[in-house]
Amino acid sequence: MESLRIGMFSWESLHSVRVGGISPHVTELAESLAQLGHEVHIFTRSGWYRDYDEINGVHYQRCAHEESGNIVQQMDKMCNAMSDRFGKVKNEYGDFDILHGHDWHPVNVLNRIKKQYGKPYVLTLHSTEWGRNGNQNGWWDEAREISHREWLGGYESSVVIVTSEEFKQEVQYNYQIPDYKIEVIPNGIFPGKIEKEINPGEIKKGYGIHPYAPVILFTGRMSYQKGTDMLVRAVPEVLHNFWDAHFVFIGDGGMKDYCEQLAWNIGVESSCHFLGYAPNDVLFDWVNACDMACVPSRNEPFGIVVLEAWDACKPVIATDAVHIVDNFSNGIVGYKSPESIAWGINYAMGGLDSSTKQMGKNGKRLIETKYNWKTIAKSTLRTYRNVIQ
Repeated sequence: MESLRIGMFSWESLHSVRVGGISPHVTELAESLAQLGHEVHIFTRSGWYRDYDEINGVHYQRCAHEESGNIVQQMDKMCNAMSDRFGKVKNEYGDFDILHGHDWHPVNVLNRIKKQYGKPYVLTLHSTEWGRNGNQNGWWDEAREISHREWLGGYESSVVIVTSEEFKQEVQYNYQIPDYKIEVIPNGIFPGKIEKEINPGEIKKGYGIHPYAPVILFTGRMSYQKGTDMLVRAVPEVLHNFWDAHFVFIGDGGMKDYCEQLAWNIGVESSCHFLGYAPNDVLFDWVNACDMACVPSRNEPFGIVVLEAWDACKPVIATDAVHIVDNFSNGIVGYKSPESIAWGINYAMGGLDSSTKQMGKNGKRLIETKYNWKTIAKSTLRTYRNVIQ
């Protein structure tokens, strides 16, 4: 098949500014496409990086811009910088076959390029503004504009990619995108990315935890959407049954300080460890050292942290917002409440040496057969070719 020149547009990646789950998705999808023989340029923010690098076969076109103002104003400036950079890259490398944007952040530049050069684009929605925040803070001007850009990207793009059937329903409910225009392509991971040989006891001792104490791990953005507060409220019921359990929280976000204070208020601070943002080596150590991962989300379009846990053969305790976990097969699924989350953790703790361990192994098999980037890259390529044929 003929090689494609692909332009990806994202406000984050693993080799520029990194914020959340879009980073590994964009970077690893691009690397997989490059491995299949295609030329991929990622247009992204520069942060503290230089303007250009080629990393693992992917061209990083980093776009510097002034960063004052709210998030919408910052993304306007980012889109202006991306538009300028795209014109220069197009002149240097030649025309692009397809453009692929990620979430609402680059929608303005994608529409500008579409109008100026007649280039079609595909848009992957990783979440919606409604899903991230609901109505908890009212429907303020900034949220309305973000939601409008999500709708606009859905309207102007040739295809909208979503990561699950359940998330497809959310997107259609909010933005009335017809079935024929939506493709469901899941998130992925490189098998073996997380799993490594470690001494769990040594990792635990380094943080003042007994080497044989069971550990429940949360990783991700600490926000209302991710339900971190519900997990903290579940801790007393778990300790009532398993007094030596410890909870490690890795990630930053608007609810981190609140959750730390909450742990103090309910008297479980000695069993909760809030590490904040952690580099990959620390993150990977803990995913391998823990006994189970917990994903207590109120809303979850996919849940790449589930794949990371499975890659290390760890079972996942999740709410029913997380749709990729099969109950009692590769994890435990409960309701979106502290009581149900605690029940799931307690159930899994009772089978650490047998059934719970098998759940982690079952998840690992899904990584190898269904959620690997090579398979997902091929599905994405089929979508590209359908757009440009």
